Amino acid sequence: MKEFTLEKFEEASELVQKVTSETKLVFSEFFSEQSGNKVYFKPENMQYTGAYKLRGAYYKISTLSDEEKAKGIVTASAGNHAQGVAYAAKLAGIKATVFMPTTTPLIKINRTKNYGATVELYGDVFDEAATKAMEYAKESGATFVHPFNDLTVATGQGSIAMEIIKELPTVDIILVPIGGGGLCAGVATLAKMLNPNIHVIGVEPENAACMKESIKEGHIVTLPSANTIADGTAVKTPGDKLFNYVKENVDDIITINDNELIVSFLDMVENHKMIVENSGLLTVAALKHLDVKGKKIVAILSGGNMDVITMASLIQHGLIARDRIFTVSVLLPDKPGELAKVADLLASERGNVIKLEHNQFISINRNAAVELRITIEAYGTEHKEQIVERLNKEGYRPKLVRSKGTYNA
Repeated sequence: MKEFTLEKFEEASELVQKVTSETKLVFSEFFSEQSGNKVYFKPENMQYTGAYKLRGAYYKISTLSDEEKAKGIVTASAGNHAQGVAYAAKLAGIKATVFMPTTTPLIKINRTKNYGATVELYGDVFDEAATKAMEYAKESGATFVHPFNDLTVATGQGSIAMEIIKELPTVDIILVPIGGGGLCAGVATLAKMLNPNIHVIGVEPENAACMKESIKEGHIVTLPSANTIADGTAVKTPGDKLFNYVKENVDDIITINDNELIVSFLDMVENHKMIVENSGLLTVAALKHLDVKGKKIVAILSGGNMDVITMASLIQHGLIARDRIFTVSVLLPDKPGELAKVADLLASERGNVIKLEHNQFISINRNAAVELRITIEAYGTEHKEQIVERLNKEGYRPKLVRSKGTYNA
């Protein structure tokens, strides 16, 4: 395929329906109220393989000849494309080999293997794994299925735009995550073909904004690193075959700091009971960056493949960021009953004690010889400040404990 065509987009949209789940738009009352717009989510995290990638992989494999299928396929991926390719290959009855970065979450590695693919771990980021996969393709004769820099793959991803517009013809803005650009190029190009008035906004991690930097410079740029918790979009070099399509059809690109993804995860879990991986949360975080009101906005949630350790860490950091968990350090006289006094004070302020650390060896002063570190659950910033103020009023001089030390409360 040398260029995107409406005919190919229509073909892909029809074909992928055979293997994808129907991901109807989800209206978000919470984010609509927060933003002053009508916000809908396209929940591709609910696909069978946990991400939209199955669309492009299946469409690509459907275009291969019998001879190409006999030699098998090979790809590189941080996880979601790997699962899409593995599952599509299984359906087609062909061999699949997948190269994944060594930093790929275990859940993505195991699921890829479970779909029948051979997994090879190589390199720290996608780009290194991709180089190794292309070497393997040359040696073995297998067809290399690029996760994004392939117009056929991107055409399959573009089927998302067809579904969004069919369900919500009056959509004003579509928010699309960007890693290498395949999803964004496909969605943006088809959206503009169907309705040029639709505003398409790409969203990248701040520390892996290879597409935004490339558009700024007017040519493909390779970043020195791609250090972000959004592992599915941790790409240093965007797709050169997609660059012009993104440049022409994407109206703006927003970059998101990793800290914004942490609180977005908490918001999605608490308000929608939905698990969305960090790359998929880019569009959720981007809602706060839009300077519009009264618009119909669709945010594509690109995937939901996240291991439970990462989930636990994100929830903890999210609660800390929202001042719903905090730690204070106070000094107490080394005598019976002092701990009970602090406990009674916190109870009177409705602070829930999660953890206590009692250190008698902080000082040789018998009047202030015990350091007490208390981790407390609060309702938010106002409640936290209320508790700290009360501790100050009672003469405890609390210090808020940070991971890199303390500061006076």
